[in-house]
Amino acid sequence: MSSERQAASVGPRHDTPVRLGRTALTVTALGFGATAIGGMYTAVSDDDALDTVAAAWEAGLRYFDTAPQYGRGNGERRLGSGLAPYRRDDYVLSSKVGRLLRADAEPHPDDFDSTGQPYDAGAPDVATVYDYSRDGVLRSIEESLVRLGTDRLDIALVHDPDDYVDDALATAFPTLIELREQKVVTAIGAGMNQTAALERFARESDPDMFLLAGRYTLLEQTALQTFLPLCGQRGIAVVAGGVFNSGLLADAGPRARYNYDPAPADLVTRANQLSAVCGRHGVPLKAAALQFPLAHPCVAAVLTGARSRGEITENVALFDLPIPDDLWLELKSEGLVVEDAPTGERS
Repeated sequence: MSSERQAASVGPRHDTPVRLGRTALTVTALGFGATAIGGMYTAVSDDDALDTVAAAWEAGLRYFDTAPQYGRGNGERRLGSGLAPYRRDDYVLSSKVGRLLRADAEPHPDDFDSTGQPYDAGAPDVATVYDYSRDGVLRSIEESLVRLGTDRLDIALVHDPDDYVDDALATAFPTLIELREQKVVTAIGAGMNQTAALERFARESDPDMFLLAGRYTLLEQTALQTFLPLCGQRGIAVVAGGVFNSGLLADAGPRARYNYDPAPADLVTRANQLSAVCGRHGVPLKAAALQFPLAHPCVAAVLTGARSRGEITENVALFDLPIPDDLWLELKSEGLVVEDAPTGERS
């Protein structure tokens, strides 16, 4: 073994059990998100989706997240079918509220990218309807349980209420708190691509956890400024999603995406700079992107999507790959990662 590898940091393995903040739930350090098997960007067959879920289970993943909007129902339906053979008490299941699926509604602009193409290939002919009311939350959970083919959710998250923050605080969160008190769900929170609204939820409600997508990654660390310190103060667990920034940190080629749309040229350049530093240390950029968020003590787990058995195998291997400490030091010295970002072995 080289001296570089001997100096490598080794964080939690992908299947390490991690307590989710102050809750009674234990998740694996690497979780499975159902965006890709829902058909995000590229169609996925039912058989391939089921095989992907089976591969995640065989690899030891026991934390699964989905939402009605993922594939406009396909994500939940396929994940539920894939998990059907396994004992319900052996995994943690999360879904989201705030988006109902209706066949008689007009298509929603958020179901399409900036070029007018649908985000989800092969999705059913239903439209997303935003509803953060008490009735909407209850209906959302009932309908999710039907699609998932299960009797309960462990975690219920308010889904991307960017334009509905007041509604979420007035109705969605109080309803979820009531469901938590009734033990219908174990943990509640919100999943978003921004931190400002999540900080407001942390101050004005009582969430157990947040799923933060894309804002604490190797590409950007804005969450370090106020969001993660606030979560630490309030005892709120954070799950890091979107660690590849919509694929930019997986492939910074001409079709790279960022925030679900074509990536700006300056961010493609930055991703390639990150990749060059990783390459000098013999580490794939994707491995560094997967492992970086977990060094922060507030981050309990990383959530990634996959659309094939091969992607599961790759993600697990990259998550467990030892990374030389010098890689993190060079990223900071090059100004590609902020100086005060926790890196290396997690205590």
